[in-house]
Amino acid sequence: MEKKKAFKMPHLLWIMTGIILLSCLATYLIPAGQFATNEAGEIVGTEFQYLGHQTPVSPWGAMMLMKSGMIGAATIMFVVMISGANINVVIETGVMDDLMNWGVYKLKDKGAGILIAMMMILMAYLGGFGGTDALIAVVPIGVLFAKKLKLDPICALGVTTFASLIGFGTGPAQQATTQMLMGVTPYSAFFTRLVIMNFFLAAAIIMVMRYVKKIQKNPQASLMYSSGWRPEAAGAGTEESQVLKQVEMNWRKVAVIVIFVLQYLIIALYPLMGGDDNLTFDFMIAVMLCTMVIVGLIGGMSFEKLGQSFARGLGSMAFVAFVIGLAKVISLVLGNGNVIHTIVYVLTKPLLALPKSVSSIGLTLIVSIINPLIPSATSKAAILVPIMKPVAQALGMQLNLAVVAYQMGDSFTNLLSPLLGWMIGSCVMADVPFAKWFQWVLPKVLILIALACAIVFLLTVTGWSGVI
Repeated sequence: MEKKKAFKMPHLLWIMTGIILLSCLATYLIPAGQFATNEAGEIVGTEFQYLGHQTPVSPWGAMMLMKSGMIGAATIMFVVMISGANINVVIETGVMDDLMNWGVYKLKDKGAGILIAMMMILMAYLGGFGGTDALIAVVPIGVLFAKKLKLDPICALGVTTFASLIGFGTGPAQQATTQMLMGVTPYSAFFTRLVIMNFFLAAAIIMVMRYVKKIQKNPQASLMYSSGWRPEAAGAGTEESQVLKQVEMNWRKVAVIVIFVLQYLIIALYPLMGGDDNLTFDFMIAVMLCTMVIVGLIGGMSFEKLGQSFARGLGSMAFVAFVIGLAKVISLVLGNGNVIHTIVYVLTKPLLALPKSVSSIGLTLIVSIINPLIPSATSKAAILVPIMKPVAQALGMQLNLAVVAYQMGDSFTNLLSPLLGWMIGSCVMADVPFAKWFQWVLPKVLILIALACAIVFLLTVTGWSGVI
């Protein structure tokens, strides 16, 4: 009897190709229509009319739009690639690893509450400002401290991957691509989203501490108890000296971290300090390139090594940039076929009678459902924003509010995704069955989504401007 092959998600290239073909099919089947626009060129969501005839785009026509799509998305594509190169140089200096090891080593003899809270803060900020799936490497340190504190492996994931994905999902530096695709100033609303990240970090710490106290009081309350975990067995296995490294944070390492974080603040402050909005992307690229060179040299890289690191980082983002270009092609197909407005009209018609606050929550929930199926945040934004942006405009929603609604939906269900290598790899390293992790994290994710909806509601009803 042949063993059935497990379902595997197709490569993103074929997913995007499929969406382009479906977009072409939509131009044949969906009635063409258009919203009216005002003098500023903005959509008037209450005024829509069908054209009365189809304006279809064939698959070959879509192929002929490839160059236009790439040119139309060129600015965002290059910013994404340079941003990737910038982050890669910082990572390859080794400073992020040293910061993590230094912090954990200093905290290793502290009490459980302080240790867990400080470790989660450290992990959340690493995730929020430089998060990649390379942070899987931190999980063994979480396992070590879970053993020292006689806690189960789920706690090891709680203080490492749970915290870093919370920071990665809600961090103020993570949605610049979405903002660019949405047509708002990148890194705008930086300080509001920094406050939001810290709010969710505090909630995450409370959640982990509640579980810690519960299993300290009654080890049988651990979800891992039935899998053989026992607190009295803690301490066996990996030696502390094999996992922890005592490192010194000299002025060079501190300078690299400070300059790396400072670049985001400088970019965020540029428009607030009277910078020319038309030069925002030019300014971003210039700041990131200068930062990359400075941190590379301060971090001890030679010019040759710095150039190689830049090239690797740039190359790692090339396909992501190409996907952004493909997303622009989808937008052009739906636009040229005059069906994008019809789609938006059908989606927004039921929402127009509802308060804007409810509509914004709806965007958060929709993205939360889609999020686990498309692990790449940048690719997901490239796919969804061409639909979300006109929906937000039709609802009269401030576009930065739509970005926050998107980010809240893009954050927490990562913790449930069996398709996210970061999450699955962490479970493997901590020796936690994914089913056990899912059982532990699902109630937390639902609470976090409810809190996210409350934040989106509050920002909407208070008329948040999306500037600060």
